[in-house]
Amino acid sequence: MAKFVYRMQNILNLNEKLEEQAKMDYATQQAVLNEAEEAEEALKKRKEQYEEKARRIRSDDFVKVRDLIENSQAIEIMGGMIEEQHEVVKKEESILEVKRQALEDAMKERKTQEKLKEKAFDEFKAELLMEESKQIDQLTSYTFGIKKQKSDN
Repeated sequence: MAKFVYRMQNILNLNEKLEEQAKMDYATQQAVLNEAEEAEEALKKRKEQYEEKARRIRSDDFVKVRDLIENSQAIEIMGGMIEEQHEVVKKEESILEVKRQALEDAMKERKTQEKLKEKAFDEFKAELLMEESKQIDQLTSYTFGIKKQKSDN
């Protein structure tokens, strides 16, 4: 019996490897984005702590102007750091979107190749059935011819 060989198997294998690489790139970028988001959240919490400290300083009976100034400067600095980190997060999100699109494209390519392989396999099975049918017809004709010859003799 004939064995099915997909003539573009090397392309399918390549597409599978490209998809795996795209998955790894996407996962790596997702981790980078998660880190950037966590850093932004940490900065926001730190700013909240400074704001809470400012409330405590203002509620004290004895207020030090120096403490208020230092605290308000710290809050301003944290605000700037949060804005910078937010820009980093947005940049990482855009990179992640590019990686997602690349992964989606790689998946489409692999699926296309798999469908082509399935179609080629279906054609192969149809050819086998036709060949088998042809052989059966030949065998039937041969046995019928032999029986006819024996009956004529």
